[in-house]
Order: sequence, then C-alpha cells, then structure tokens
Amino acid sequence: MPYFDHAATTPMRQSAIDAWVRHAGALNPGGQYASGRRANAALSDAREAVAHALGADPAEVVFTGSGTESDNTAVRGLYRASVKDRDVTRVVVPPTEHSAVLEAAKLLEREEGAEVDWLPVDRSGVVADLAALDTPAGVATCMMANNETGALQPVAELCERAAAQGTPVHIDAVQAVGKIPVDFHALGATTLAASAHKFGGPRGVGILLARRSPAPLPLIVGGGQERGLRSGTVDVASAAAAAAALTEAVAEMEEETRGVEKLREKLVRGVVDLVPDTIVTVEGPTLPGHAHFLFPGASGDAMIMLLDAKGIEASTGSACSAGVHRMSHVLEAMGVGRREGMGALRLTLGRTTTEDDVNAVLGEIAGVVERARAAGALS
Repeated sequence: MPYFDHAATTPMRQSAIDAWVRHAGALNPGGQYASGRRANAALSDAREAVAHALGADPAEVVFTGSGTESDNTAVRGLYRASVKDRDVTRVVVPPTEHSAVLEAAKLLEREEGAEVDWLPVDRSGVVADLAALDTPAGVATCMMANNETGALQPVAELCERAAAQGTPVHIDAVQAVGKIPVDFHALGATTLAASAHKFGGPRGVGILLARRSPAPLPLIVGGGQERGLRSGTVDVASAAAAAAALTEAVAEMEEETRGVEKLREKLVRGVVDLVPDTIVTVEGPTLPGHAHFLFPGASGDAMIMLLDAKGIEASTGSACSAGVHRMSHVLEAMGVGRREGMGALRLTLGRTTTEDDVNAVLGEIAGVVERARAAGALS
C-alpha cells in the first residue's frame, strides 16, 4: 500500500527492531547489581550514539516519552528558569509551530503570566522578521522545519540574535532530525527536541538535548533520573532502538536524500501537470520528502478518504490534529485563504517510498481532486 505520511510516522528500521529485541530484557539501569550495571551500560551507549549523531555531549542527552514531552520540558522549563533567575516573562514564538510548542506557550500565557510575542511569517511560513529577539526574553522557540509544509526556518540566525540578548532558545527539530544534518553545538541552541518514530525508531521515546546552563526546570520530578530533568525509570530498549535508528539515518542520509528528492520532484511535477490550479504551498527550501499542495475549492478530508479508498495513505497536515475539521493554523498564519486552505494535501515521502508509489498517486490524483472539489462545493 503506497504510504505518504512519513512526516507522521515512518516505519521502524530493522536496526532499531534488532536493538530493541536485544535489550528488551534489560532491568532497571539504576540498580547497583550486575544486571543493573549492564542496563546502565546499554543506556550510556545509546546516549553516546545520540550525542555523536547530533553534535552534542552525552551528558546533554535526555530520553523522554515523546517529542511533545521534550518540547514541553524545554519551553515551559526554560521559561520558568528565566523567571526564577532573571525575572524575564516574555516568550517569543512563530504562530506556525507544532501544537506541542504553541499550547505550551499559551499555557504559560494563561496560567503563569507570560507575554507571548509572535514572530511574523511570510507566505511560505518562514519567519520573516527577527526583531522581537533584539530585547531579552524568557525563552524563544522555533522549529527547524515545519511539520505540515516542510519549510525550513532560519534557526541559526535566530539562535545568534537571541544569544546576543542572553535569551535561551529551544529548537523543535522533530521533523528535521534524521532527514537533514543537525549539529546541536554548532547551532548554538539551549535545547533541542527530537522524536524517534520520525527517523525509524520506536514510538514512545523522545530526545531532549539540553545544555548544562541555562537548564530548564523539570516538569516531572521524582527519583532524579536523566539529570533530574525527567524522573522515572528509563526504557533502555527504546533508548537503544532510537540510538540505532538515528545512527543509521545519519549514516545513510545523503543517499536516502538523493532518492527521496528525485521521487518528490517527479511527484510535484506530475501533480502540477495533472491538476488544474494546483498551488505548491512553499516557495523555497523544504525537507527532502515533503510535498504540500493546495487545491482551491476541494475538501481536504474528502481527498484523504478518496485516496484511502484507492489504497493510498496521506494526510492534510499534522496527525496530532487529525479529526479536526478546520483549516490548519499553519496555513492561517501564512495568510492562506479558506478556499485554498481547506483543500490542503500533505504527501510526505521516506526511505521506503518507491517509484510505483508515486505512479499510484499520479494515476489517481486528478480524479480524486475533481471529486473532492465537488464535495467542497456542497459543504
């Protein structure tokens, strides 16, 4: 079955499955006896592998339960640390962020008195003005690549501008890690989030890279595991599987990127040629496997159902907002009109995507959009 939702979850790599099975029997890595020491050694190996792949120190690698948890720990924890240490209460964030970041910022505004300063974005959803960073803030946050459109953000410049004011920066790299090069130290961020199931690891394990100072205050307290930033017994098998998947993804990134980009280019050219009035959403650099379209007058939900009936799996945007019949907040922030925005279709490719998969989409897309436009006219 042609699968075009790799941005939501990409299939597990065999290396990750093998690593998980190898460590599935690991006991508590906090134990002082032999089995505990073995589990702790496996966890340390995973930490070192992640650090090597992402340009960090092993002590900066914190394993969490998801990318959402990593984002929340960073944004809310850095803000609280800034309030405590510097009495700075401003949060700087683009309106196109993933809900894990947006809802964290809104929670700080609603419950902790934060002043949220929204960074403006252009028609492609790229941050267009960094002036809000030229005064100190409690935390600034920005995703490296948009989860819906794939647009790449100027995160290096953002980190540099923020650093000049002593503002800690969180980078949501959940979509980027394993797809484009990520170097935590070179970037200059304070924290960075990743999620294993986006690069071929298991679900239920996230990664937070966190510098020693300034460090976020923890959201989860208890036994003090993971530098005290995320108490709770660490899932050794999942950490090992995540590290194995990331190591392989980084090692094979260049070759995989070439193949995925070639297929994406064929897909985009074919859709534009086959479907009248197609809008390719982003003008500028995107992730290698992201193809995001707007079909004015069509119903995005109808397109997903019609494609599914043809055995093709795709999405309108973030799987975290699935089932919500409204225009994406990302497209709204970009200034996209409702007629265009309700006809959004995200086709994301990955290492398992084949030319036959692309041909299957191209063989159905014209008829699907035509029927979805009829459905849109009735709604």
